[in-house]
Formats: sequence, structure tokens, C-alpha cells
Amino acid sequence: MPPLARPYPRFIADSAQEPRPYGRWEERLTEAFAARCAGLAAEAGTGPDLGSIRYFPERTWGGRTFVPAVAPGAAAVDGAMPEFFGHVSFHRADGGEPEEMVAAADFTDVTAEANPDWQVDLNDDVIGRWRADGGRGGDITLIWGTPLVRGALAATAELDGEVVDQAGVSDGRFTLVAVDAVHGFGDDHFLEVRLWNRKLQEVACESLYADDEDGEAGAG
Repeated sequence: MPPLARPYPRFIADSAQEPRPYGRWEERLTEAFAARCAGLAAEAGTGPDLGSIRYFPERTWGGRTFVPAVAPGAAAVDGAMPEFFGHVSFHRADGGEPEEMVAAADFTDVTAEANPDWQVDLNDDVIGRWRADGGRGGDITLIWGTPLVRGALAATAELDGEVVDQAGVSDGRFTLVAVDAVHGFGDDHFLEVRLWNRKLQEVACESLYADDEDGEAGAG
């Protein structure tokens, strides 16, 4: 085959190797996530409800494993319940104990509960950069989401009409890692997340591009 005009990276992250955390490992992740959220409590008006954290399937990229998380606020603020979202990442050398744990978190008052027309509830965070020649490149982006439509069994990340990552929907949750906000190849290109049922029929689609300041997107 000839060289590609747009050599976007594809399927760059390892698939999930373990189910969602439990026991002492879940406690460690919760401690790290809670500590990061603590610095947001004053601005959010409340902290997260740590007993209601939902963890998403892990993905590994660049030598680090990322475990996304979402938690509702512990109390409503001005009649609305904020939502905390983020991830805990770590390095695991040669299958040993997790090291160098780092948490990232933010919050939003734009939630699926307040938007019943959404078809998928998405969160995303840039975890790295992809650099091509001539100053071209994009953002390596971690995406985690919850289908809000029935029958979704798989999720794909699509860039400029090509699938660049895919994952199964596990217990109503999925995690993707792909390059987004690609520039230098003509028009800028942004990821679209698509959900598929068992007949490989598309049941929802949402772009990661959002104008809100949180960088969080939901399907409307």
C-alpha cells in the first residue's frame, strides 16, 4: 500500500486488563481521587460523594494506566447537583505494585440528569501530545462515558471518518484513548464517539468538540 496522506495514530492504548477496582485497591484509588477533589470543594460548593464513585474500565498508554472516575456531589448547590470527574493514573513496572499515582479532577454543573435529551454522557481529558512532521499533530485524549440509550454494546472513536479506537461497553461504561484536535492536515479534525448495538447499528454519536469551559460534552 502507498504511504498515507494522513497517518493518524490508531489503537495506541492497551485494552483493559482488569475489571473495575475493588477492595483495598479501590480504597487507594478513592483516597487519591478524593485528595484531588478536596481542592475543588470551595469552588464547587461541595465535595464529591465518595460512596457513589463510579470507576470506568482502565486503559494504558505511554507507560501509565488511567482509571477514570465520576462522582456526584455530596450536596446540591443552588438546587443543582454538581458532578466531579477525573482519573487516577499510575505506573506499574513489570507487573509489580502501582507506583507514582497521580490524580486529576474537575467538576461541572452540566449533567445528564439535567439534560434528558442526551444520548451519551462523556468526559475527556488530554493526557499527552502526538507530534507529526512540519508542526502537525494533536492531543492524546482519554475519554470515558456512559450510554444513555438502550442496546449500546460497543463504542468507537472516529477521526476524519476513520476508527482510531474501540472498546466494549462494560456494565454501562466505556473508556477510549485516541488522538483528538488534529491540526496541520487541512481542516482541523475532532473525535466523534459512536455507540453500536449487537447488530452493529449505530445508536448514538457525539463529537468531543464543546464550547463549554469544562471541556465536558454530552450528547444533545
